[in-house]
Amino acid sequence: MCKGANKDIKNAAKRAGVFHYEIAEKLGIQDSAFSRKLRRELTAEERSEILSVISDLAVKKAEVS
Repeated sequence: MCKGANKDIKNAAKRAGVFHYEIAEKLGIQDSAFSRKLRRELTAEERSEILSVISDLAVKKAEVS
């Protein structure tokens, strides 16, 4: 386990105002599974998918505001 793993994803979610449970829901997994997933370095494919989800959720939140 690496403490600095996936810092970019965590920071992107924070900047976008997106909660981890929202990302997990969009990915179709439980938030606890998403938290465990972030403990290890992700593959390029997983990283890309998660960053895309964060972007989509940020856009939807901006539309609501």
